[in-house]
Amino acid sequence: MPNHSDPLDAMFQALSDPARRGMIDRLCAGPASVKELAAPLDMSLPSVMQHLAVLETCGLVASTKIGRVRTCTLQPETLSLAEQWLNARRIGWNESLDRLGSFLDAQDEPRTGDDT
Repeated sequence: MPNHSDPLDAMFQALSDPARRGMIDRLCAGPASVKELAAPLDMSLPSVMQHLAVLETCGLVASTKIGRVRTCTLQPETLSLAEQWLNARRIGWNESLDRLGSFLDAQDEPRTGDDT
C-alpha cells in the first residue's frame, strides 16, 4: 500500500500487543530496568525480553546494560512517524466531512427561480 512503510508497519505491530503498550506506558514515566517492566506482567522474564526486542527493533525503546542490569528508555521521537500518519488521516477525514457538510448545507438552501 502506498501510505505504508516498513517502519510504520513494525511500529503498529509492536503497539498492537497490550503487554508492549503497558511497557511503553511505564517508560513514559522514565527509564526502567527489565525487572521493573516485568513486575506487573504475568509472564516469564524471557517472554518479557522478547517483547522488549520487538520494541527495540522498531525503535520505540533503547536499552543499555550496566553490570547485570539492563535499563530501557523510551525513544519518543520514533512515535512521530505514527503521529504523522494519523494526522494525515485526520486531515483527510476532516476535509471529507467539511465537503459533506457543505453539500448538505447546499441541499437545505431554498431554491429560487425553479418554482413556476
